Amino acid sequence: MNTNKRLLIFGAGVIGSVYALRFAQYGLDVTMLARGKRLDVLKKNGLLYNEDGIIKQIPIKTIEKLDNDDIYDFIFVPVRYDQAESALTVIKNNQSKSIVTLTNTIGYESWLEIVGDRLLPGFPGAGGDIKGDVLYAQFGTKQHQGTIFGEINGLITERVKELAQIFDSVNLHYEIQKDIQAFHISHTALAIVNKHFYTNDGMMDLESARSVSTLSKIAAEIKQNIRLVEQAGIPVIPPETKAMGELPVNEIISRYRQMLNNDFIIDVKLGNHAVSQRAEIMLLDEMFHKKISIRR
Repeated sequence: MNTNKRLLIFGAGVIGSVYALRFAQYGLDVTMLARGKRLDVLKKNGLLYNEDGIIKQIPIKTIEKLDNDDIYDFIFVPVRYDQAESALTVIKNNQSKSIVTLTNTIGYESWLEIVGDRLLPGFPGAGGDIKGDVLYAQFGTKQHQGTIFGEINGLITERVKELAQIFDSVNLHYEIQKDIQAFHISHTALAIVNKHFYTNDGMMDLESARSVSTLSKIAAEIKQNIRLVEQAGIPVIPPETKAMGELPVNEIISRYRQMLNNDFIIDVKLGNHAVSQRAEIMLLDEMFHKKISIRR
């Protein structure tokens, strides 16, 4: 059903690589746009990935430049928030009809100005890192969040159904979100507290990250941010995010401490990926408070 769909992953970072891997493993027609050293590695070695401690490889189609008449059924844009506008500007004149952003955001106005109603906002259901050219990443399970996407107007359009079929065909958990903007704002309220893990010259060590002083700041800010979203009249979704804001500070501290016992989460929150995410988190923090103050 979906093998004839042409899919482009615009970017070859962690998120782009893990989606490309899954699509390729199931035989879908997937191409990655990559540049520089990452492109050289993909051309020479294919996509290298870790599976249960074994380094494996899968061949992957790559391009370095997207021509305007090179048409794909879906272009996925899994870049950081601070890179999204420049990535969409590169795609602007390409004639493909559906552009799926897989990133944090607090709104779509500037993106719509660039690509118009081809925009289909989403959020990735995966995380991890690339170390020594090898992908160490995983998708969320059914108990955790899968890939989220939805039309800005909340309608279940044909392209939303097509995208859902693609995820079904590669056995990936997903959710069609009818209020995608409320989801993105709610998620940002949680994501920006990770700024407390940054130091002047990098990331905190694990002991400092798990300390009462750090986690107390994080817990207090989570509660405050979720309250701000509610006060702005925006639904807090999913229910787990809303529930997080209603927990006592001590309970939030205890949950974070538990998360920071898991090697994979430690990697995501304190590893190389977190270092490269700093500009995104700081910009999101600024834009979140601007947006919320306008809405209140």
